[in-house]
Amino acid sequence: MRGRAVPYSVEGKLVVAISSRALFDFEEENRVFERDGEAAYIALQYSRLEVPAKEGVAFPLVKKLLAFNTADAQRVEVVMLSKNDPVSGLRLFKSAERAGLKLERGVFTRGRHPWRYLDSLKANLFLSANESDVMSALQARIPAARVYPESSLDASRHADEVRIAFDGDAVLFSDEAERIYQSDGLDAFTRHETVHALKPLPPGPFKPLLEALHRLQAAAGTEVPMRLRTALVTARSAPAHERAVRTLMDWNIAVDEAMFLGGLDKGSFLKAFEPDFFFDDQRGHVESARRHVATGHVPFGVTNLTAGKR
Repeated sequence: MRGRAVPYSVEGKLVVAISSRALFDFEEENRVFERDGEAAYIALQYSRLEVPAKEGVAFPLVKKLLAFNTADAQRVEVVMLSKNDPVSGLRLFKSAERAGLKLERGVFTRGRHPWRYLDSLKANLFLSANESDVMSALQARIPAARVYPESSLDASRHADEVRIAFDGDAVLFSDEAERIYQSDGLDAFTRHETVHALKPLPPGPFKPLLEALHRLQAAAGTEVPMRLRTALVTARSAPAHERAVRTLMDWNIAVDEAMFLGGLDKGSFLKAFEPDFFFDDQRGHVESARRHVATGHVPFGVTNLTAGKR
């Protein structure tokens, strides 16, 4: 372990900030908190200090990302960022150690909003079960998603590959085109995207994460056996697909797979792709996806505005 006086920097690393309920299954403990209050929750966590917590929805993703680290190069930093109290934080660290996760840093705010520390951490991603904190992070231009602790974990089967799937509009891309679809319908959306096929879409909240993931893969090279595989999973279909593809080309970012589903249910395709995590802005797609894969809702863009959630 590093001593207190040893300087350390996260500059150039992929930094993932994660809440306790995203990393571990604390749903039983959370029910105690909601039913009996903070004191009962802390007492329960203290009584379970030596009881390893079960894996949570983002555990497989974190474990695989940490595999990019070697004795000579620390490429990924995972920091626990939680509304928990320090006693509960102690259980988190103990559970992580027993699970083989090398986590050394954490911020525990005992009920206060932890997202304000994301900038200091230079976080590339924030995963939390608290939607308010996620929305605040997105407003601060940090890629963030509300995790669904009850998401299926069955899809995490590829030991040597990190698989991440992204929706397009309002996730990788801005919600510019989605606004036209919401206001004027599918035909207007298709005409607009066809006319503007050569004009790159503005970036969405998760473009920086996709860029950081590809920098991580390039930095690791062949030194580590873990690989990265990404997919774009979008409701766009031809001819609106062209603008999405050309936008990624303009950004000089490649995805390994692209699914232009034109209204087909995303869940079954994600079940086949088997990502470690999927990010989408629309609750309907999230509900479909989480039955098959670990899923995060990105409460960003016009769809969430019209739902009164932003």
